[in-house]
Amino acid sequence: MTHRDDEFPDKWEQPAGTGRQSLVMRVSDSDFQREVLEKLGRLETKMESLVGSFQPGRMKLAEDRINLLERSDIRRGVYDRIVNAAITVAISAAIAMHDRWGIK
Repeated sequence: MTHRDDEFPDKWEQPAGTGRQSLVMRVSDSDFQREVLEKLGRLETKMESLVGSFQPGRMKLAEDRINLLERSDIRRGVYDRIVNAAITVAISAAIAMHDRWGIK
């Protein structure tokens, strides 16, 4: 940002000792690039820990656990249905045969 003398008219006097200061803080390009590259490096490290580059990351491990739980839940659901069907058949047979067995 360049200072131009016509930005501040002469009638606007500044207090003694303040001088002119730019309103925008100057940051050199190399400092900005270094800061951006550091942040990008940290972001890349975090993404690799989540997704995993050469070894399974946390997301892959979580997906594997969820798949295992889903399969066991489906298997348990099938077993529950079979047990419920067997109990229902047994109760229905007992109700239907209670006269023949002498149960009142």
